Amino acid sequence: GPSTWHEQYPVAKGQRQSPIDIVTDKVEFDRTLSDNPLNIIYSNNCCQSVTNTGASFQVAVDGTGTEISGGPLDNTYKLVQFHAHWGHGGNEGSEHTVDGVTYPAELHLVHWNTKYKDVTEAVDKSDGLAVIGIFFTVSKVVSPLRSVYKMLHFLSLTLTQICTNFDPACLLPAGRDYWTYLGSLTTPPLFESVTWIVMKDPVEVSAEQLAALRSLLWETPSGEGQMCNNYRPPQPLQGRLVRASF
Repeated sequence: GPSTWHEQYPVAKGQRQSPIDIVTDKVEFDRTLSDNPLNIIYSNNCCQSVTNTGASFQVAVDGTGTEISGGPLDNTYKLVQFHAHWGHGGNEGSEHTVDGVTYPAELHLVHWNTKYKDVTEAVDKSDGLAVIGIFFTVSKVVSPLRSVYKMLHFLSLTLTQICTNFDPACLLPAGRDYWTYLGSLTTPPLFESVTWIVMKDPVEVSAEQLAALRSLLWETPSGEGQMCNNYRPPQPLQGRLVRASF
């Protein structure tokens, strides 16, 4: 688990580890973020497959027709995959927290910097990745994730399902206010290569859709078990600045 990752990955105790607790009264509004709005372009034919990775579900993406730029980014980035983290129940499960408050789950849209040849080259560079984090909150609405969630029922430990005609743009909240800071991957190898863009407004999902996440299986010391609590707790800020677009 996360408490022992430093034994194999010393960077786990590094200076820009993620996630963090976003303390709103210490966040700095940066007018350059609002003057240079974050530009997000996705397409409905970029998703390829959804897989149980043994730690989450992951939707693989062909980056063609996708790009994000502006805001805190100095370059153009392409979407490569998205996945989520969640808890066993209640409101615990998000990786980032806001003033100590958690959400039931958190979606991560992972992008790589096109100044590099590909995501493999970009993944360990200080400006190699940009991840959009989106909190989930429970509602009775039918969320845009429903087509992906239907496939989760068919995923075993290793099975991959084809995922087509899905536009990741529908996963974004209507409001585009966000916090941003320099951080890391939240799972090994924990590279400190991520510009984080954490959306302020959560996206509503149903209790049934959260249950679909928790129905996935992973390996435990005693065999197959319910996949849950696949999140890393907040890490020390280490003096980093967290900026807001609002």
